[in-house]
Amino acid sequence: MKFFRSRARHTKPSPVFRLAELYHAGQYAEAEKEGRALIRSPLSERELVVAWTVIAISVGAQGRHTEAVSAYEEALAVSRAFYGAEHWQTLKLRSDRAQQLVATGRHAECQAECEAVVRAAAGAADEDKRLVAVAATNGLVYVFNKQGKHVKAEALARDALADPSATPSFRQILQLGLVRSLNGQERYEEALAEAATAGELQRALPEGKRGPDAGAVDLATGTALLGLGRVAEARTQADAALAACLASLGPDHYRTVEARELLARIDAA
Repeated sequence: MKFFRSRARHTKPSPVFRLAELYHAGQYAEAEKEGRALIRSPLSERELVVAWTVIAISVGAQGRHTEAVSAYEEALAVSRAFYGAEHWQTLKLRSDRAQQLVATGRHAECQAECEAVVRAAAGAADEDKRLVAVAATNGLVYVFNKQGKHVKAEALARDALADPSATPSFRQILQLGLVRSLNGQERYEEALAEAATAGELQRALPEGKRGPDAGAVDLATGTALLGLGRVAEARTQADAALAACLASLGPDHYRTVEARELLARIDAA
């Protein structure tokens, strides 16, 4: 399973391909279960990196963020041994692990790691490394928003959105980071307009790439609407966000928690 474009040519199907298919179909529990079974069977080091990576992203998608950090560490150990510390795959795993740290409250660690990955990957001639830099930049946007550094998050998100290296998937999540930063600054009209753009970007993605961001646009839109005093509309969006999160991500995912928190704020309004 490649996270960005694939250069590899395979002469026969690998057993890890099914794990990637399950993840992209939103079957996170099944992907984790099959991945854990697979790592106990004979695999090449390349396949083992993929298996542990799918386990990690699937556990994270289910909201078990502390366990996801541990799974990423297993994936990193194999990736460093096989690919090396500076390979884009290893750097991408570092970036993804760092972003799970935010959900466990380890904000400073996430920031430091994302900054280190950006330094290691920025300006590379290799396209995959450039995409890693974008991914780690998105992690910085998210953690800055969580830390209340919304002006800094906005500037970083706008710069990243102007980068031609950003793929449609990254543009969509960076756009959501921009909306969060505007909501955090109480610039709700702007946030609402940018949330509409995020929705357009999400709808343009292939079906298999929308699942990890389930409920995110509704959540951002509902937050902006509440800030504008449009309480009934905000509740509709928050209800939709919670339903989407529960259907795709589970009750303990950080976004599900955020949707419940938004509903509590709406009830108190």
